[in-house]
Amino acid sequence: MRRIIIGISGASGSAYGYATLKALREIGGIETHLVISSAARRTIELETSLAFESFEALADVVHRDDDLAASVSSGSFVTEGMIVIPCSMTSASAIAYSMNQNLLVRAADVCLKEKRRVVLVVRETPLHLGHLRTLARLAEIGATILPPIPAMYAKPKSVDDVIAHTVGKVLDQFGIENELFKRWRSPE
Repeated sequence: MRRIIIGISGASGSAYGYATLKALREIGGIETHLVISSAARRTIELETSLAFESFEALADVVHRDDDLAASVSSGSFVTEGMIVIPCSMTSASAIAYSMNQNLLVRAADVCLKEKRRVVLVVRETPLHLGHLRTLARLAEIGATILPPIPAMYAKPKSVDDVIAHTVGKVLDQFGIENELFKRWRSPE
C-alpha cells in the first residue's frame, strides 16, 4: 500500500486540501495520513460550509498537529512523501528552516531529510523578496513548489475545475494517474 501525508495549513484555499483527499480516496490504493494545523481548522470554518471532520473522514489516518510522537514524525515510518495543500508562507518558512514546532512541519522536514517528495501548494500573492528566498531555499533542499495556477487552455467553467487542475498536477508529481483536468494536446 502506498502512503502519502497530506498537510493542510491555515492558508486560504482549504478546498484544495479537501479536493486532494477526495481524489485520493476515489483513486484508491493510497493510504492517506492527514495533519490539519490549528490555523487550518479556523480557515476551513471561515471558507467552507464543511466541518474539519469532513476532511478527516476522507483520510485513512488522522494525526493531531500537536502530536510530535505520531508515526509520520519519524523517518522510519516509510511514506512516498507529503503534500502541503494549501501551504501558508508561515508553514513554508518553518519547513525551510526546520522549525519543527508542529507535526505538519516536522512531517515535511522528515520527508525532506529522507529524500522523499514534498510538494508545497504555496498560497500567497504578491510575493516579497523574503518569500522568494524562502521558496528558493525550499527548492534547494528538495521541495517542489507548485502554486495553484490554473491553465486557461483547459477553459475552466467553475472554481471546482480550477481546483481540480491543481490537484491533478500535484498527483502527477507522485506518479498517480488521474483524469482530474484537461491535458494539453497539440492544436489540430
